[in-house]
Amino acid sequence: MKNTFLVFALIFTLVLQAQDSEEFKNETIEFIKLTGSGAAFENAIDQLGMMVSEANKEAYLKEAEATLGGIYNKIAELYMEEFTQDEIKELTAFYNTDLGKKLAKKQLGLAQKSMMAGQTWGMEVQAIAQKYK
Repeated sequence: MKNTFLVFALIFTLVLQAQDSEEFKNETIEFIKLTGSGAAFENAIDQLGMMVSEANKEAYLKEAEATLGGIYNKIAELYMEEFTQDEIKELTAFYNTDLGKKLAKKQLGLAQKSMMAGQTWGMEVQAIAQKYK
């Protein structure tokens, strides 16, 4: 009887942990979408879809969009390694504010401009390094 109770308690604990983990993952995916990543993925699908013929466009979109769940899960796992569930909730709350929405809207463009500035700077530093070879 004691062993039966222990097995039941263990199974119950595992089920609760799985539910908590799934809830955490869903909250993290919601946060990721709020940051503008969802729009970036959809834009990538659309841009890559320009290579697809009109006759195959619908099939392409269906298959490409089906991959979104997988990428969201992978990215969510990365965030879940770095942030607690409470921190994800706080970040989600921020991204639901007017300022958070503004940041999400501008983040992709700012990242692209930052990369360009970084490349220019990298070339400048490379020229300095070449000078001192």
